[in-house]
Amino acid sequence: MSTNVKTFDSSQEVANAFTARLIQVNEQAKQSGSTVTVCLSGGSTPKLFFKTLAADHGEVDWSRVHFFWGDERCVPAASDESNFGEADRLFLSQANIPDENVHAVNGTIDPELAAKEYAAEIQKIVKADGPDGLPRFDLMVLGMGDDGHTASIFPHQMQLLDSKNICDVATHPTSGQKRVTVTGQVIRNSAEICFLVTGANKADVLATILNRAEGHEAFPTSHFSQLDQTSFWLDQAAAAKL
Repeated sequence: MSTNVKTFDSSQEVANAFTARLIQVNEQAKQSGSTVTVCLSGGSTPKLFFKTLAADHGEVDWSRVHFFWGDERCVPAASDESNFGEADRLFLSQANIPDENVHAVNGTIDPELAAKEYAAEIQKIVKADGPDGLPRFDLMVLGMGDDGHTASIFPHQMQLLDSKNICDVATHPTSGQKRVTVTGQVIRNSAEICFLVTGANKADVLATILNRAEGHEAFPTSHFSQLDQTSFWLDQAAAAKL
């Protein structure tokens, strides 16, 4: 297994370690006088990560960091289901981040229009450094569902892995809920890709993916796991079957 895997004793230690990584990215930007673009995820592990950021690093100067989201449910920002809303409640509203550095999906309009508008917002801020001017995020933060999906690229919509669009509309396989997601080409073009995966319910699928076992191609996460810039940040429960 050649994938870069970092294993920690608990989900809290994963959150602590990745908080330190984000602080490091921010400090590097300050030292170089540049800005960095970070694409965040929703889910249970990022929730703990946001709480850790707010508790331990609320006074960090985030003015050089632009925050985006890899996917978003088509709901109002005030909804409990909003990835942006959760990050805002747990971290963004408690940190001194300029409003113009926070780039949320508009979840209240037609999903197709929201995807196009978000793609335009990404292109406006994120540097173009890829085929056909593809945006290149400095840091892509992803989770993984127990069905192996990442962002909102689900196993039943594998075409989103190779879509020519920057953002597309995804449909949740059971609820039918519409979501806006970055596509596979945007994820692959990121300078650094970090999967934060915790919990025993992820262990079987994760082992299939990282061990390249039979059937691994059916899981969207597998299509990013072998990239040189990809790392997995795991707790012991998620890593139990590696």
